[in-house]
Amino acid sequence: MAEPKHAWLRGDDHEATKASFPELFFDLVFVFALIQLSGTLSSDFSIGAASTSLLFVFALWWVWIQTTWITNLLDAEKEPVRLLLFGMMFLGIVMAIALPRALTDMGLVFAIAYSAMQIARSLFATFAFRGTDGDSFRTFVRIDIWVVTASLIWIAGGIAESNWRVFLWSIALVVEYLGPVVRYWVPGAGSAPRETLDINGEHLAERCALFVIIALGETILTTGKTASTHIEAPGTVLVLCGAFIGTVLMWWIYFHDNQERVSDKAEHTQRPQKTAQHLFTYGHLPIVAGIILTAVGEDFALSAPHEEGSLKHGMALLGGPAVFLVGTAWMRSVAVGSIPYSHLAGIALLVAGSVLVATADNATLQIFATGVLLAVAVWETLSRRQSPARATAPSS
Repeated sequence: MAEPKHAWLRGDDHEATKASFPELFFDLVFVFALIQLSGTLSSDFSIGAASTSLLFVFALWWVWIQTTWITNLLDAEKEPVRLLLFGMMFLGIVMAIALPRALTDMGLVFAIAYSAMQIARSLFATFAFRGTDGDSFRTFVRIDIWVVTASLIWIAGGIAESNWRVFLWSIALVVEYLGPVVRYWVPGAGSAPRETLDINGEHLAERCALFVIIALGETILTTGKTASTHIEAPGTVLVLCGAFIGTVLMWWIYFHDNQERVSDKAEHTQRPQKTAQHLFTYGHLPIVAGIILTAVGEDFALSAPHEEGSLKHGMALLGGPAVFLVGTAWMRSVAVGSIPYSHLAGIALLVAGSVLVATADNATLQIFATGVLLAVAVWETLSRRQSPARATAPSS
C-alpha cells in the first residue's frame, strides 16, 4: 500500500529538529559548487567580473535555502522526499559544472539545471501538501507561479547574449528574492496569509549553521590547495598561518554563542515564518558571501603575497571579512534586538584599512584583516564573560 502523503511531513519530535543524512548528502553538491564559484572568482576578479559573480552567490544560496525550507516541512527520511533530493543533487552537479562558463557557452545549461531544481522542488511540495494542509497547499501554488515566472526569465537569459544574460538573470533573482517579502502576491488572489507554514526554527538554524561550515570548509580546501602550489615562495607560510587563523576566527565569531541565540530566537518566537526569513533566508546570505569572498582574498595573498595591493585585492581581502561581519551583526540584531559594538568597530576598521591598499602588499592586507577579526572575537568573548547571563531573545 502506498504511503499517505501526510506521512511525508516532518514530525514534532526531537529527532525532527536534527538534520537528516539525506540532507547532509545533498549538501555535498554545494561543496563542489562553492569550489567552482571560488575558482571562477579567483581566475578573473576584475570589478565587473566580481559584480557579475555575485549573481552566482545569490543563485547558489537561493536554491539551497529554498530546498532547506522544503526539508524543514517534509521528512527527508521518507523515500519520495529522498528521491527528490537525489534528483536535485544530479541537477546541482550539472549546474556547478556549467557555472564557470555560464556567461559564455554554457549559460543555457546553467539556467535549465537551476530552473529545474527550483520548479521540481516547488511542485513536489505542492503535491505533498495537497489534501493534507490547505493553507500550505495554497501558499505553494502561489510559490509555483513565482518560481515558473522566474525560471522563464532564467532560461531567456541563458539563450540571450552575455550582456543581456546578466541583465535578465538579475531580474530573475529580484523576482525570486522579492517573492517571500510580498508573500507571493498573485493578481486576483492577493498575498498568502501570514505564518501559514509550520516551520521548525531549530532545524533551520542547524541547517544554516551546517552551510556556514561548508563555506568555511571550502575556504580551508582553497587555502590548502593554493598553499601547496606556492609553499616554497617567500611569505607563503606566514600568509597560510594568517589565512587559517582568519578562518578559525570566522568560525568563532559565528558559532561561539551567537548561533545558539539564533536557534533560540527561531524556536521560541511567536512569528516563526517571518523571523526565519530575516535570520536565515536573507540574514545568512552576507555571512556566506563574506566567507566566499574571504577565500578568494586568501587565494590572492597566497599566490602573490608580495604583490602590491590593488582595488580588486582590497575588495576580497578586506571586503570579505567586512561583509561577513555585516551578516553576523544582522543575525545578532534579529536574535537579541541589538547590534554588537564589536562588529561595528570591526567593519569600521576594515573600511578604514582600504587606505592601505595603495601602499601595502597582499600579505600585509591579509594579516591586517585577520587582526581585525581577532579583535572582534576577543571583544565578543570578553563581553560575554563580563555578562555571563546570556541575553534571551524577545518572544515577539
